[in-house]
Amino acid sequence: MAAAVKRLMDLTIGLALCVIALPIVALIAAAIKLDSPGPVFFRQARIGLHFEPFIMVKFRSLHHNMPDPHTHYEMQEDDPRITRVGALLRNSSLDELPQLCNVIAGSMSLVGPRPLVEWESRETLRRHAARFEVKPGITGLSQITVRNSVDLDARSDVDVEYVRRWSPLLDLEVLLRTPAYVFSRKAIYPDA
Repeated sequence: MAAAVKRLMDLTIGLALCVIALPIVALIAAAIKLDSPGPVFFRQARIGLHFEPFIMVKFRSLHHNMPDPHTHYEMQEDDPRITRVGALLRNSSLDELPQLCNVIAGSMSLVGPRPLVEWESRETLRRHAARFEVKPGITGLSQITVRNSVDLDARSDVDVEYVRRWSPLLDLEVLLRTPAYVFSRKAIYPDA
């Protein structure tokens, strides 16, 4: 029953946001194409519900085909791969907007733990397996509390707290608090 309620909320709110965001999506797509060569969207394998992989979609914020010089690396604000438009998208979290498609498709939820790449997911599995009992979210409890001000382990503690406390009201609270946290620009990047 809880899963059905959450899915209904995702579809209802997600579809409404898709319609509202359509003009913004078109403007962002045009800006990305004008700013640097490459695709508008960035697709990456992430780990979701029950540790199943899925393809997450974001607006591209890095120069296309510029190699990552690091094996295990959290993006820093001064990373030379970030494009001019990409910096604006990251600072406003608008790069996450295409994940509404993931929500409609059912691989993500509006609210939940942020989806991790495989190596991060494996690191969290031993102590924080509960974070994989729900779909990953565009926003979540850790996004409106600690974001990137703490390490992966501490963020995962908050993710597990979300899973244990989940209710429709908690999801609504997170959704309502997300814009203020995004506009505050707190902890967008981890401390260097």
